[in-house]
Amino acid sequence: MDKKGKLQEGYVRPEDSSFSKGTNRIVTGAFLLMSFVVFLPILLVFIVSFSSEQSVTAVGYSFFPQSLSTEAYRYLFRSGSYITRAFFNSLFITAAGTLLGLALMCPMAYALSRREFRYGKQLLVFLMIPMLFSGGLVSSYMVNTQILHLKNDYLSLILPGLCSTWYILILRNYFRTAVPESLTEAAKLDGCRHLQIFGYVVLPVAKPAVMTVMIFQMFAYWNSWYPSLLYLDSNHTELYPLQYVLVNMERSIEAITKDAQYMSGMQAVNPPSMTIRMAMVVVVILPVMVLFPFFRKFLKTGMTVGAVKG
Repeated sequence: MDKKGKLQEGYVRPEDSSFSKGTNRIVTGAFLLMSFVVFLPILLVFIVSFSSEQSVTAVGYSFFPQSLSTEAYRYLFRSGSYITRAFFNSLFITAAGTLLGLALMCPMAYALSRREFRYGKQLLVFLMIPMLFSGGLVSSYMVNTQILHLKNDYLSLILPGLCSTWYILILRNYFRTAVPESLTEAAKLDGCRHLQIFGYVVLPVAKPAVMTVMIFQMFAYWNSWYPSLLYLDSNHTELYPLQYVLVNMERSIEAITKDAQYMSGMQAVNPPSMTIRMAMVVVVILPVMVLFPFFRKFLKTGMTVGAVKG
């Protein structure tokens, strides 16, 4: 292209070539096919959750049920505060664990990313040792229950997964490579301390990495049920998160019936065993499906923002 903005002779735009157009069609078709394959099971779960138990028994799981019904959802929320409390327990554990985890991991990653930090390499090796060589389930359980006394409370569901070495490494590498040193140097010349540089300079520039780690941490807490199995007794059902209720129901549909009778004084009923499982799955994945589009743009990597004022 010359100085006047005209295309030089013989120049071909990438989008004008037949190879580029054909490649775009193939890639677009492949992604559409993958999206369709991923979406089908979710659609089937949603349809089955609104199918009648008789229809599922007669024709099985089908995209075209014989009859529709909201019996599964009515039974789910008929159990009173048990299911509702489990849902809000999951929300609280997810929000608290995500915010506390970011409050600890982001400053640690910033400190490790500073080249002038004297013991940065030693601390980094110290953090990577438990990531590569775990002490195992028994040792972690003994430390959490006998030394830290994490048992039958919300802290026992939040603290074991609060920080991740892998997330710290992601943030540390992003702080070091994507945040221009000229920004931090300019802030130092203006008299900013490290805490001010971290809060007013580094975090706004590194928002894509922070939001990505936040999404991963949030999904990990939302889908977590194993800590409930380890640290909650059967006498503390008021602390059960929704995912643990789902696991118990998958093992035995009679368990949720007994819990519903105990929590809300219901009469014995025969639950819609097959459709209620799908209804529980919908309840679990619905918040994730609603929130994910708002955070999707932060999953894109390689974003660099900011500049130094002259």
